[in-house]
Amino acid sequence: MAQKPSIPKGTRDFSPVEMVKRNYIFDTVKSVFQKYGYLPIETPAMENLSTLLGKYGEEGDKLLFKILNSGDYSSKFLQELEYTDKLDDLADKNEFEVYRAEGKKNKELSEKFGTRVSNIMTPIICEKGLRYDLTVPFARFVVQHQNEISFPFKRYQIQPVWRADRPQKGRYREFFQCDVDVVGSNSLLNEVELIQIVDEVYRLLNINVVLKLNNRKILSGIAEIIDASDKIVDITVAIDKLDKIGLDKVNEELASKGLSAEAIDTIQPIIMLSGTNREKVTRLREVLATSEIGLKGVDELEVVLNYLDVLKLDLEVELDLTLARGLNYYTGAIFEVKAKDVAIGSITGGGRYDDLTGIFGLKDVSGVGISFGADRIYDVMNQLELFPKADGAKTRAMFVNFGGEDELYALQILNEVRKAGINAELFPDAVKMKKQMNYANKKEIPFVLLAGEEERKANTLTVKNMESGEQSQLTVDELIKVISI
Repeated sequence: MAQKPSIPKGTRDFSPVEMVKRNYIFDTVKSVFQKYGYLPIETPAMENLSTLLGKYGEEGDKLLFKILNSGDYSSKFLQELEYTDKLDDLADKNEFEVYRAEGKKNKELSEKFGTRVSNIMTPIICEKGLRYDLTVPFARFVVQHQNEISFPFKRYQIQPVWRADRPQKGRYREFFQCDVDVVGSNSLLNEVELIQIVDEVYRLLNINVVLKLNNRKILSGIAEIIDASDKIVDITVAIDKLDKIGLDKVNEELASKGLSAEAIDTIQPIIMLSGTNREKVTRLREVLATSEIGLKGVDELEVVLNYLDVLKLDLEVELDLTLARGLNYYTGAIFEVKAKDVAIGSITGGGRYDDLTGIFGLKDVSGVGISFGADRIYDVMNQLELFPKADGAKTRAMFVNFGGEDELYALQILNEVRKAGINAELFPDAVKMKKQMNYANKKEIPFVLLAGEEERKANTLTVKNMESGEQSQLTVDELIKVISI
């Protein structure tokens, strides 16, 4: 018995109907990107692991899909263990025996031993991985092609990314991102422009959203005033989970990372600040008065808010100090966009990264960008029934195939119809009329065209409106006017 076909968990097939909707999102986003002067690039699905590892933090590194090298790697791994001191690194004899006896029961020991094995095996059997996002590959692209591009460099990129995450509602292992970034400029006008892009995209898609805004320098300032600057990554990763796990769990995680009860108490009123954006800024200046980096973050926020006041956008912008963005490379402004009418998490996110290219050898090239999550946007629009009627992508007319000379006559007219910019097709086989009509019905084709002997002699066609059932005999010019959208 043949095995039932399936796809990996966290991935999806998309039908023609679904792809028409998805392309509507892509086309809308792309049109806005281009309006603001951004140009497209593409990068490979896989990158060298040396490019990806260490850029997303410990948790991000665990979610990287690694690609197994081709060939026989088992003998190479054994040689590596035999001819180096790595065998001693793997485990001493007593520890190995304990692991064999208790490894499955003792989670801590299992993880410790498993990490050692992974650290040795990974560089031997895996040299490449599927990209986790589009930003790190973009930074690699900028460094690699720095002599071919002009700065500031404005690019957009619409491609899939992969994360070895646990699949759940709104979270997939393979999903599309629509990224827009500018590198080579420190100006906060870039942040403002990205907010304008968010405003325009979601206005066109008719999604009611709120943009959450913060600055990583403010979070660094908070860490500084509680004397925990060395734990900034731990603090941001924990705070970033506030919406998902709640304040008590966040505090537990902060405590587990070594923060004192006094430090945790100091953080509480800061991350829970309320009031208008201006009131929050005023309060932050007081709280962060002794932190130079914290005040710089407040200054940057205030500049962005001043620009937005002039623009008077429809977009709701909220200063949210619980917004941390877990990725390590952010250094300045950070953004997240959430749909107001659907509980699905962030549908757009991004921020400023001052030296991501420096990791690859190109120092002092600041960048800022945002990423639109196409799959979550699709889910929101589907749930709220926001997609327009997709007539423009569908077949407008189908010619019935009667075979012989009638088929040739229909083919000639079909060519004229397509030249007029109308989506049309000729049924490929001269089969029973019922089968051809059923095909047209299933594809929801609004017009069926009959070009038989009678029509051929009169140099006309019989046009059937599939919705009303009405039929009329028309010339080619008349037909084109009738079936044009």
